[in-house]
Amino acid sequence: MVNRRSSSTRRSPSHARQRNSGSPARSAGGARRWLIPVGLALLVAIVGVVAGLQWTRPIPRPFFRPAVTTSVHILGKSPSLPWPTTGSAALTMEGVGSLGQVGSTQPVPIASITKVMTAYVVLKDHPLGPGATGPAIPVTADTLAAYQTGLATQQSVVKVAAGESLTEIEALEGLLIPSGNDIATLLAEWDAGSTTTFVAKMNTAAESLGLTSTHFTDVSGLDPGSMSTAVDLIRLGQAAMGEPTFSQIVSMGEVTLPVAGLLYNFDYDLGHDGIVGIKTGTDAAAGGCFLFEAQRTIGAQKVTIVGAVLGQQTSSPITAALHSAEALATAAFAAMTTVPVVAADQLDGRIVTPWGATVAVRAPRSPSIVGWPGVSMPARLSVGRLPSVVRRGTRIGVLDVDLGGRHIDVVLRASGSLSGPSAIWRLTRT
Repeated sequence: MVNRRSSSTRRSPSHARQRNSGSPARSAGGARRWLIPVGLALLVAIVGVVAGLQWTRPIPRPFFRPAVTTSVHILGKSPSLPWPTTGSAALTMEGVGSLGQVGSTQPVPIASITKVMTAYVVLKDHPLGPGATGPAIPVTADTLAAYQTGLATQQSVVKVAAGESLTEIEALEGLLIPSGNDIATLLAEWDAGSTTTFVAKMNTAAESLGLTSTHFTDVSGLDPGSMSTAVDLIRLGQAAMGEPTFSQIVSMGEVTLPVAGLLYNFDYDLGHDGIVGIKTGTDAAAGGCFLFEAQRTIGAQKVTIVGAVLGQQTSSPITAALHSAEALATAAFAAMTTVPVVAADQLDGRIVTPWGATVAVRAPRSPSIVGWPGVSMPARLSVGRLPSVVRRGTRIGVLDVDLGGRHIDVVLRASGSLSGPSAIWRLTRT
């Protein structure tokens, strides 16, 4: 009899192997199924980290690309001025610069223009406020002797008397209006104790003003050793006219002094073509000389020119110097024009960004200046740190124009809005 149960429960070795061989395959397939989502998660994490790093990187700021130069230039041909054909001359517009010069640049005798420095030193040592007359200055024996010598040699002197005193303002008027050589002696001795000491102070003042071609040997200009140039005298005239008392005196056509009485200014150009001073001078060595200042309103702006005409050796030297100065002033004022510092349609620069955005920079408003064709004025552009987002009208910088120490600022602004970088640029930038 056959045992069926036992035979039915037996399995062949090959069958057993087939059954066991399915377990490793299923394990490998399950591992692969887990690797895909883990890899994707890791990739997403890496991309996220990189994107986060890109996003949080500092955004580079825009930069300014200027379109303006380092000067403001008035277009046109420089004017031709009626310069004297003899001697030397120079002319300057205050706050702008030189209109030119002619003749020798070597120092020449300047006659009574010397008295401009005499008055300048006195006023520096003994300043006078508005309406002040200053202390009384007794007429000394040296002053009386200078007066008597001057009369005998036909010098320009102011009558004085023993026992007389002149206030400081009266002495300065006698020095500058009728050009009294004796009054120069009076003021020098009162200020410094002697004319020799005072002359040393004059030369020190010349050095401090940068008058490198100027040297004084006396206080009145009678000595031909007192010499200068037209350019130096313009600097001296500007400094002296900066003293209110001095400019007030030289603008006077006449003055009345205690003993001398009514005296007239030798500057017969006063009031003509805007001339408001400064000082004439003449003798055989110097010829006719005139240091002058003239003013005129052009385009609602007061314009001041300062000039010097030297060495006019004619039969009427003073007249020749005065006429030359008047012609120069007339022509200079006629050549002047008013222009905006920055033209209304002028492109002053651009704001440029690494992400490709750009916006123009202009001056919405610009003050006007007075000048003449062909002149250039130095300018300096200052631009601050630019924001990454710029709104229309944002102040970008300042164009500073230097008018001989007087500065005019022109504000530059963005003419449109400048947006920041896009998200794509921020994420993909290198």
